[in-house]
Amino acid sequence: MKTYVYVDGFNLYYGAVKDTPYKWLDISKLCSYLLPKSKILKIKYFTARISSRPDDPGKPTRQQIYLRALRTLPTVEIVFGSFLTKDVSLPLAASKPGTMKFATVIRTEEKGSDVNLAVHMINDGYKGLYDTAVMVTNDSDLVEAIRIVKNELGKPVGILNPQKHPSARLVKHATFIKQIRSGTLKASQFETSLSDSKGTFRKPKEW
Repeated sequence: MKTYVYVDGFNLYYGAVKDTPYKWLDISKLCSYLLPKSKILKIKYFTARISSRPDDPGKPTRQQIYLRALRTLPTVEIVFGSFLTKDVSLPLAASKPGTMKFATVIRTEEKGSDVNLAVHMINDGYKGLYDTAVMVTNDSDLVEAIRIVKNELGKPVGILNPQKHPSARLVKHATFIKQIRSGTLKASQFETSLSDSKGTFRKPKEW
């Protein structure tokens, strides 16, 4: 089956690789392991460029190195949304009525990737670019996109779930769901050193 894979980058990161030694993830290997009978023509990776934070100024650099690694994969296309960071004043949970105390926190919010993913999957389906669509996500907001592709286009939609427990709504509507497990992540790592047209680069030391 001709297959297109749509990766919710932040959902994958926070669900499966954050706080693990598996951040240097080769998406193509991961999909090949989990979809061994599929002919994967395209992997679309949806993300946003992050900004530095006082507690981790090197975060954007590490992201750029990882995106550079993804660009070495011929089937991968990176689609960018936006990433917003702002200071927000929130009430403290321990505040007593009439003596409300507030703290200013840094709130980060990723915008656009879920919409971009849904639009690309539906548009590619209408163009007849795939027989099967697969999403790497556990975001139940994407159920309507699954419904349209399945019911209107008659194409199966699978889920590779990066979270511990799959969304009940996704379970109900997806054609199939496979769990992304640590053993598969471990087996799907890039080589420590990679090369592209600009030269050689390496996995970030912090990873």
